Amino acid sequence: MKKSDFVTLIIVLAVIGFFAFIPSAIAEFNRLTAAHGMLMSFVKFSILATFGEMLALRIKKGHYWEKGFGIVPRMLVWGVLGMCIAMAMIIFKGGTVGFLSYLGLEQAATWFSGSIGWGKMLVAFCISVLMNTFFAPIFMTFHKITDIHIAETGGTLKGFFATPLHIQETMAHKINWDIQYGFVFKKTIPLFWYPAHTITFLLPGNYQVLFAALLGVVLGLILSIKK
Repeated sequence: MKKSDFVTLIIVLAVIGFFAFIPSAIAEFNRLTAAHGMLMSFVKFSILATFGEMLALRIKKGHYWEKGFGIVPRMLVWGVLGMCIAMAMIIFKGGTVGFLSYLGLEQAATWFSGSIGWGKMLVAFCISVLMNTFFAPIFMTFHKITDIHIAETGGTLKGFFATPLHIQETMAHKINWDIQYGFVFKKTIPLFWYPAHTITFLLPGNYQVLFAALLGVVLGLILSIKK
């Protein structure tokens, strides 16, 4: 184990211990989530999802950071994407329940607001499938575009904002669609995100975005293994 691994482990355990042994910390977390949901989504994703990418880099290259990695731009991008995910979760939860009711499953709202059972699991699964089918591909593609942009601008915040984001050129010539479609879309969405976000929507509302951010850490590890 390298020194950086030891330091990382200590930090992770300290954070877990902070919330595990200080009851007021959880209470304050819940209060902030309820009062400032979008801002907390930004914070959760900017920290956890970026940490997931750092873990992926550690697996691939043996270190958590390298020149051009762009921790600050990545945190900024993930924070904004985190708010988009929080928005999508709200939209697809309400929209899916309404759609199921429209199809004749009038118990959908009651099931989803009730205790865990087969009905709630069915609704949560439908929400996950619809959100990951219609929202996730656009989200993942935009994230890939920003990844390429960060790498091409040297990982600096100045370069990130000063250089135009050439979306059309990046999509046409710089994204490896064999991986983006053949693995990220075709395999991780049905095999990972469908069941993972089903679990997400079974959790209490104030923990759903946090769990979604933690799933970003897991996916970062999966992608690093694939590469």
